[in-house]
Amino acid sequence: MSETTTARPPAAGKINPLLKLALEFGPLAIFFFANSYGDRLFGVSSDRRIFVATGIFIVASLIALALSRILMGHLPRMAIVNAVVVTVFGGLTIALDDAFFIKVKPTIVNALFGCILLGGLLFGRSLLELVLETVLQLDEEGWRKLTFRWGLFFFVLAALNEIVWRTQTQDFWVAFKVWGVMPLTMAFALAQTPLILKHEIKAPASAE
Repeated sequence: MSETTTARPPAAGKINPLLKLALEFGPLAIFFFANSYGDRLFGVSSDRRIFVATGIFIVASLIALALSRILMGHLPRMAIVNAVVVTVFGGLTIALDDAFFIKVKPTIVNALFGCILLGGLLFGRSLLELVLETVLQLDEEGWRKLTFRWGLFFFVLAALNEIVWRTQTQDFWVAFKVWGVMPLTMAFALAQTPLILKHEIKAPASAE
């Protein structure tokens, strides 16, 4: 039997990239503003702002997850993981009255993602393809290299979070979490463009 190349069907429920970015970035931005202005908006002391902001962060993350389901017709894997982790660590922060848990959350999540991606490569699986297969079409080598790079990058983010929250003020950490990590991630993603273009699988031209 001869091999035939079949194009994958387009993903259902695609939404505007800016709206998708808002759903992903929105809860973090709300967390930042709630922490920055919580004392004025909610009448709490400056040392209690983080707990109010954490509660709002949990609600915003769950709302963003629900909106993703409505607008996209399915629940993105990353959005599910993020909402669950925010709820668990945010809940511990509020229940135990200790900001340590919300501060260490990015460290644990990023290290977990790094372990999953690099661990998958050890077993011959480029797990990043499961997340991005509807967005990118790469050959096997391309997926392997991209997965390796993202795995290392997640460990870098984990290390940066540990350095910042342990050495800087709470407000600086919140600002870095929102306005530092996102630009770093976007810059890293853009830096992978040459790799993606080199290993991209072009759709066969249709005969007219």
